[in-house]
Amino acid sequence: MSLESVTNTIKERVGEDCGLGATLKFDLGDDGKVFIDATVVPNTVSNEDKDAQCTVGVTHDDFESMLAGDLAPTTAFMSGKLKVEGDMGVAMKLQSIM
Repeated sequence: MSLESVTNTIKERVGEDCGLGATLKFDLGDDGKVFIDATVVPNTVSNEDKDAQCTVGVTHDDFESMLAGDLAPTTAFMSGKLKVEGDMGVAMKLQSIM
């Protein structure tokens, strides 16, 4: 799955208003970034590298596995495959998107 496909999947899941009420960035390393601004309605999703209240670091492959439902975000976090920087409360709300 390309970065564009991943971004489109996130856009579909976020929709008009995902209820996150914050900014969040998925940092996929060299594969790019997915930035969600859920402080505005409609929520926006882009590949910009902006500052976010919460940054989630994960490999592209592990992120795809999470989107497919093959890897639970909690399991990824506990096994060190997913790193969270910033507001952990925002990260906890990710279940609704994933």
